[in-house]
Amino acid sequence: MKLSLPEIWVALKLAAPYVATFLAFLLILEQILYLKKKSHIPGPTIVVPFLGNVINLVRDPAKFWDDQADYAKLSPLGISANYIIGKFIILTRDSEMSHKIFANVRPDAFQLIGHPFGKKLFGEHNMIYLYGQEHKDLRRRMAPNFTPKALATYTDIQQLVILKHLIRWTETGSNIPVKLRLLVREMNLETSQNVFAGSYLDKEARQRFKVDYNYFNLGVIALPIDLPGFAFRRARLAVDRLVGALTNCVEQSKKKMLADEEPKCLVDYWMQDMVREERESDTPLEFQPPNCSNREIGAHVFDFLFAAQDASTSSLLWAVTLLDSHPDVLMKVRKEVETIWKVDSNTLITQDQLASMKYTQAVAREVVRYRAPATLVPHLAREDFQLTEKYIVPKGTIVFPSPYESSFQGFTNPENFDPDRFFLEERREDQLYRRNYLVFGAGGHQCVGQRYALNLLVLFIAMFSTLIEFKRHRTDGCDDLAFCPTICPKDDCLVSLSRRCAKFPSLSLD
Repeated sequence: MKLSLPEIWVALKLAAPYVATFLAFLLILEQILYLKKKSHIPGPTIVVPFLGNVINLVRDPAKFWDDQADYAKLSPLGISANYIIGKFIILTRDSEMSHKIFANVRPDAFQLIGHPFGKKLFGEHNMIYLYGQEHKDLRRRMAPNFTPKALATYTDIQQLVILKHLIRWTETGSNIPVKLRLLVREMNLETSQNVFAGSYLDKEARQRFKVDYNYFNLGVIALPIDLPGFAFRRARLAVDRLVGALTNCVEQSKKKMLADEEPKCLVDYWMQDMVREERESDTPLEFQPPNCSNREIGAHVFDFLFAAQDASTSSLLWAVTLLDSHPDVLMKVRKEVETIWKVDSNTLITQDQLASMKYTQAVAREVVRYRAPATLVPHLAREDFQLTEKYIVPKGTIVFPSPYESSFQGFTNPENFDPDRFFLEERREDQLYRRNYLVFGAGGHQCVGQRYALNLLVLFIAMFSTLIEFKRHRTDGCDDLAFCPTICPKDDCLVSLSRRCAKFPSLSLD
């Protein structure tokens, strides 16, 4: 029987109170479930249905996480709660709590997820989702990528890219202030491409790579709406294309390593070891163990890119910011570097020279302590987990250990930027408070490329300080934190740059 429009309207009016009652019931139930999960730990008492506090998070991430840290300070446990798009979340600012989470990444406890909606964004085969022996086997296979020989190859490449961009940055003239964030980000992307994929990415592929990586970056901090036209969907599709491009690099590299050519980038070192293992075991390359197909390795290389790109951009920007505001530190860095590496020698900084830059290394370590780039490391509770005697983390909770908050615990005057804490033998704060130094994580999923990241930061500090004269254009709030997606100075590090040396060195791999 076909109803007329007036009859439909009457039916809707009759149903409206029941629909409204049902919706009210769902909203109240959601609130009750939130409060039950929250229990006695600090956090907002009332949250917006379903959305929770996601609007505040997207609008001002720095304030949102500062508020969460302030809530956590009210608890002797150092934890706080909130609710975001149907997800109950917990922040842990206490270092020992964070260690407990890092140490319990396993199927019946926590899963490292990298992003609250990471599986959709990164794909199912991301390294961070692996457990136990499978994860250990993959890390073992990655070990040849970070041997001293491999790291020496990477530092040579890094220096060439850094020098190229320093020259370009000074061409605009010293009186024209520039926002350094986008320039550093572009330099880092080229560094990552050259180190990880070498010459296997041609000019056209690099340009596509740059566009797609920008889509990915925007999607990381966008609302997780996986529909056409939204940033999250564009990011997800961009990741698929980026992994495809890196898979092609893996295929090309494998052919060269089978021909016994010398490795020139990270993919080469990886493929060289796979070829060696295949020859020793008489196992054809097409019968590879888990996580070793071309596509899977391409995805793992993208993991490296993601880990290196924005974290290093953050650290390099804070290095410039902090050197500018601490001229005594800058003077010591310049004095040390100039006694070890001569600009007019036109030679690359060697591994031995890099290792002897003890104070510059201390500056780099203090930069990442003072402004830990990965401020939060999200984990998913796979099961109920007894976090403390009085609190059980409910299954499905996203827990955020905070390396940033841990970095301000234990250390002497932690609010001060003080490289001497890692340089002076009598202080040894790197040993005394190492459990609070969580910038590279802890446990089985600790960052496999931390030496690579620190080498890049030390090289940049050494070369930038020695070759460039710079002046920060400071304004109120310029050093406030901005999330993009790692933390950067709010003004994008506005500086004037000019050449400091008589002439730039002439460097090459020859």
